[in-house]
Amino acid sequence: MIVWKSSVFPASRDVVFEKLQKPETLQYIAKPYATFEPVGLTEPVWTVGSMSAYRFRLFGVIPFGTHKIHIVRFEPEGVSSREGNERVPMWNHDITMIPLDDNHTKYTDRVEIRAGWKTFFIWLWANAFYTHRQRKWIRLLKEG
Repeated sequence: MIVWKSSVFPASRDVVFEKLQKPETLQYIAKPYATFEPVGLTEPVWTVGSMSAYRFRLFGVIPFGTHKIHIVRFEPEGVSSREGNERVPMWNHDITMIPLDDNHTKYTDRVEIRAGWKTFFIWLWANAFYTHRQRKWIRLLKEG
């Protein structure tokens, strides 16, 4: 199943891309729906080919496996990662960023989810999660 969410962000694509490169941005935009605690060495900045692992907790308390992220594309136009964990083997995430003008960017999350019989339930949660993430992105960008 696929989750597809788009928003217009109040910032240039360069600003969005700069913040997207930092794993701490993921921490901020995911809370409280999810928390990611680094496992082992993690990259301070994501780049093509980087791999990282996180203890993933739903709502910050429910253990949901070790989530692994492999970055396969990372450029201002978009980012692609191949992700997954023990409970959700496929979480392929693609982000596109289209500049609308000097201060606005159309940002789209597209996530393909495969988790066997759990797929529908994970898809429902992911829809709420990505709506939340994009709201948090907008808040982060407005705060500067």
